Amino acid sequence: QVQLVESGGGLVQPGGSLRLSCAASGFTFSRYAMSWYRQAPGKERELVATITSVGIITNYEARFTISRDNGKNTVYLQMNSLKPEDTAVYYCYAVSFTTGANYWGQGTQVTVSS
Repeated sequence: QVQLVESGGGLVQPGGSLRLSCAASGFTFSRYAMSWYRQAPGKERELVATITSVGIITNYEARFTISRDNGKNTVYLQMNSLKPEDTAVYYCYAVSFTTGANYWGQGTQVTVSS
């Protein structure tokens, strides 16, 4: 059974930091590209960052850093200098470019507010 379980979300003040984690199970994690998406209220889901199976990173938000630990089957998103506009549900996404198999996590809420 495939699972992607996000954690680390919560309420943080503007300028603060959070580190999100996504623990994967049920598939060969090291062979999948992993991404973080976010969806703010009333907006479409948007891609935040991707790290491929060989560690190539694409960041769409300079204040955030994606990383992965294949030994722990976990992908992380370090978020710094958070702003109110970063408020959203953050989702973990896994995709195999070889087979096309893809999976979503259930999301974790991040709220940036004073």
